[in-house]
Amino acid sequence: MRLRKTISLVAIAGMMAGCTSTGGVRQPSGPETVAPEKALVLPPPGGPSIVSVVERKRGNGVEQTVSLFTSSSVPGQNFLKIQFFGASGANPGTGNAGFSMINESAIAREMARAAPGVPMATSATFLQNAYGPFGYASGRSRAGDACIFAWQQIRSSAAANTQARNFGMIQLRLRLCDARASERQLLGIVYGYTITGTFDGVIWNPYGAPPPADAALGRTGAPIYPDEGGYRASPMPIGYEPAPAVTSLPRTAPVRSAPSRQPAQGAAPLPAPIGPRVPLPGEAPPTNAAPEAAAAPLEQSARAIGVTVPSPDCIGDAAMTAVCRR
Repeated sequence: MRLRKTISLVAIAGMMAGCTSTGGVRQPSGPETVAPEKALVLPPPGGPSIVSVVERKRGNGVEQTVSLFTSSSVPGQNFLKIQFFGASGANPGTGNAGFSMINESAIAREMARAAPGVPMATSATFLQNAYGPFGYASGRSRAGDACIFAWQQIRSSAAANTQARNFGMIQLRLRLCDARASERQLLGIVYGYTITGTFDGVIWNPYGAPPPADAALGRTGAPIYPDEGGYRASPMPIGYEPAPAVTSLPRTAPVRSAPSRQPAQGAAPLPAPIGPRVPLPGEAPPTNAAPEAAAAPLEQSARAIGVTVPSPDCIGDAAMTAVCRR
């Protein structure tokens, strides 16, 4: 009897507890889509545009994959992937992200998954953007699309880590493939992206201590120019510039007329010259031309514009002749 009473009391207590529960539904923590303005890393102004942002919270940090606009025949999506590593402890039930340094074999596997079928060659040139050194590989697909895969690790120096602070770390990955862009244009995205996320704790600062000011500031003998190429003083013209020197024109040789030739038998005759013959330099003018014939063309050409210009023969005493009175 006592056992039955005990079972009945437990059953009644369970029913009462079920009636008093809220009945809310809880979704297990996992990847979720967030608004583009909450992205922890942003592409430079002008693109590529953000398509979506998927976030996954970890026990020791946060991961985000920012999908970017893609115009390429290479399988996959352009993306910016960022991982924040720090002992936040805000999500203990989600597990910690793997903490691993950058190594060549791991980068090769990530590159093969990001741009399948594209032969990539790693650049051996030392490069760095506003956040420090980075590496990248580039290649072209069979269709001619340019692709790059860049990686960067941001953390303070080893000397700063020994001071029991600056233990945070940021890992970045960038995959870009485009049908019309060049490798240099795609590489410009690595120099232009902006990290907007930060750590709450001071000891997790991945950037280290801020660098000191330049020692040249305020020091004499160390000019600072407005551009990187430097400024060089050049002479400036004051007042009027001197007029350019006038050079004499070269004298040309006189043109001599070719002797007249008789047309060959059966050939068409040459056309007759039009107008009076102009004497060559140094040749005496012809005397057989009448004064009336010489004055007529000049007077006729001058009347075409409404002004009568007298002939040179009608100047002085010769103006009283009958020819000049016409």
